[in-house]
Amino acid sequence: MAVYNLGSINADRVYRVPHLPAPGETLAAVEYFSGLGGKGANQSVAAARAGARVVHIGAVGGDGGWMVDLLAGEGIDTAHIWCSAEPSGHAIINVDDAGENAIVIFPGANRALVAEHVVAGLIDAVPGDWLMLQNETNCQAEAALVARKMGMNVAYSAAPFDAMAVQTMLPLIKLLILNEVEATQLAGALGTGVQNLPVPRTIITKGAAGAVWLEQGKAPVEVPAFSVRVMDTTGAGDTFAGYVVAGLAGGLQVTEVLRRAAAAAALMVQKKGTAEAIPLLDEVMAFLNQ
Repeated sequence: MAVYNLGSINADRVYRVPHLPAPGETLAAVEYFSGLGGKGANQSVAAARAGARVVHIGAVGGDGGWMVDLLAGEGIDTAHIWCSAEPSGHAIINVDDAGENAIVIFPGANRALVAEHVVAGLIDAVPGDWLMLQNETNCQAEAALVARKMGMNVAYSAAPFDAMAVQTMLPLIKLLILNEVEATQLAGALGTGVQNLPVPRTIITKGAAGAVWLEQGKAPVEVPAFSVRVMDTTGAGDTFAGYVVAGLAGGLQVTEVLRRAAAAAALMVQKKGTAEAIPLLDEVMAFLNQ
């Protein structure tokens, strides 16, 4: 089945720093580089490198053609990426020596999408296809409503986290992906336990502690993280999510889906950069076979 992704497209501007800046501190970076990023673009690249057929729905400004070209170079269908009068989104990313990051995002064209264009991007989808969503664009609920009516599966990464936005999306999705902190915040907002979130399937990522799959009426499925030397954690969650949805679209069992996703994230954090650091499926399988 195909994977459709209504997702952000950002230019990442990455600064390696000795430590993350404190309030009021001026800090000299030791390295700078830029590249393709955004939660949506990262997840599309991850799903494509995991072997899925991917259609990306989104927007860039007049300065964003190079990002569309990079997505197309991954074999991603970019016919439904529109050029907006708004400038392209970008992210300022500080990364310290431990691989931790602090990120500021300018949404730009990602928040200027028109619902009619988003719906048109799903025109060729068929029942059983997947739609991926994140919180870096607008028109998420409109896309999810159309996808559900078409018999698609909707996966939603609840980041950047906003409890109200997530609660709006919960009735429309089949798979919720969020980290441990976000899961605790959402459970608190709903007045329930983390294991009782009102969605058919939930994946909670726990960083170095791995991830857990929660499905209503079934026992949890846990996968450990791989122990690796970390260079940069930026985009690791997106890599995990993209590999998860690609695996589900490919009909893999949950245990194998999580195992591949964990391996992909482990390989990704050992490199600098975001979309360009996401591993190919052959690399993931070789890593798992070691």
